[in-house]
Amino acid sequence: MKIKTGLFLFLLLLSQQQLFAQQFPSPKTDRPNIIFIMADDHAYQAISAYGSKFIQTPNIDRIAHEGALMRSAYVTNSVCSPSRAVILTGKYSHLNGMKDNGTYFNGAQQTLPKIFKQYGYQTAIVGKWHLFSTPTGFDYWNILPDQGNYYHPRFIKMGKDTVYNGYVTDIITDMAINWIDDNKSKPFFLMLHHKAPHRNAMPPIKYLDKFNDVKFLLPYSFYDDYKNKVGLQRQSITMKNDLDIRYDTKIPCDTCEITKINNWAPGEYKKELAGLTPAERVIWDKAYQKKYEIFKTLHTKAEITRFQYQRYMEDYLRCIMSLDDNVGRVLKYLDKTGLAKNTIVVYMSDQGFYLGEHGLYDKRFMYEESFRTPMMIRYPKAIKAGTQLNQFILNLDVAPTLLDLAGIKPPADMQGESIKPLLNKKPLVKKWRDEIYYHYYELSFNLTAHYGIRTKQYALMHFYNPVDGWELYDLKNDPHEMTNVYDKPEYQATVTDLKAHLKALQVKYQDDEKDFLPKKK
Repeated sequence: MKIKTGLFLFLLLLSQQQLFAQQFPSPKTDRPNIIFIMADDHAYQAISAYGSKFIQTPNIDRIAHEGALMRSAYVTNSVCSPSRAVILTGKYSHLNGMKDNGTYFNGAQQTLPKIFKQYGYQTAIVGKWHLFSTPTGFDYWNILPDQGNYYHPRFIKMGKDTVYNGYVTDIITDMAINWIDDNKSKPFFLMLHHKAPHRNAMPPIKYLDKFNDVKFLLPYSFYDDYKNKVGLQRQSITMKNDLDIRYDTKIPCDTCEITKINNWAPGEYKKELAGLTPAERVIWDKAYQKKYEIFKTLHTKAEITRFQYQRYMEDYLRCIMSLDDNVGRVLKYLDKTGLAKNTIVVYMSDQGFYLGEHGLYDKRFMYEESFRTPMMIRYPKAIKAGTQLNQFILNLDVAPTLLDLAGIKPPADMQGESIKPLLNKKPLVKKWRDEIYYHYYELSFNLTAHYGIRTKQYALMHFYNPVDGWELYDLKNDPHEMTNVYDKPEYQATVTDLKAHLKALQVKYQDDEKDFLPKKK
């Protein structure tokens, strides 16, 4: 009897151990480290790997040249917080609960860092969080409050306020390298999230004179007349009307009668400058006084618009120069420590960004420049250098892809797909997607909620709140999305077909909300 009882207890203990092992698998020593680097509002048009006309980014390009460049990477909802939530969960906004920048992320749900922790990884996030709730699933976190500041910024380190001296992009990189140095004995997953080049693009002091000798050409669609585009007709993110002369353009005048000044702008501008030391402020004031002298010679609205575009591009690209420098620092560190071979490095933006296309700055719309995002990945063990992918890839795919590359099966409820077969050039188990679904909700800046479908040739979008309108673009004949052909007779069969596919995507992704119809006034 004692033998049977002992055997029973042994088998019971063994089954419990097996169950525990299934829930919390032991870490594999050969699992790759992962560094996920994300910029904020970094347009693919401002990366030389994508053929930028504006800037050279040799360090960011290195990730693409030594790994894979995604030429058709897109987001599911082009605004900061929702995109970050999609990356963390592998689920669309309506399922992860983060539809706009005005909600709190539910940290109790399943996330990428939690899964990595379960498999023995050390996890951390440094830099911009912007999900408002306290980070969960990380062994270490040191984040900017809300948007944060560029100069000598305040961080929240594991719940405690800490102020750091220096420029924010350099500081975030310092934090990342220091954390890796302390945790490289085990597999690690690090989310390195930069603030730059988010509005209002405050450059490092050392780069304040860069691009002074460059004249940036206006994009082809800058003077889009917004005909038959109900969303564009009402928004307030144009470079022609909505950039603030002080906050965005850094012109030190409190009453500039020939252009717009927002009531909030001088105060926010002063907050941004408050972090500068007296010596730095002297350099800053000298650099932008030169711009003020040019501004004083302008007399017409057209001249002001051209000037503000030039100034916007200068500061935006100066911030990107610092981003590129700091990506280079991370790659150099990996080379020096011997970690490069077994470390996956991803670089992307939280979404795309307008650099004057359609006369816009910012993001949000489903038009190409903000819908599409830069994305590249390097992993010497598994990805051939110089790989280029033209398939549709989404930020939805980040979580399942990183798990798959680490030898971890992605959870079945993640809606994204692992792109590992594409990277490894292996035959696909099923056909890869040839159409993608988008849904944007936020109404700030007089924006309009909208959803749509994108194929290789067409973009169909429905603006539904607070105004109602459909738009269709034939991207083969109109790559700049200038002419809405939704009502043209020759496109009616295409409209019918695309709407059927759009409905199927909504069913597939469980986006069956009742707010697809226009709101009653």
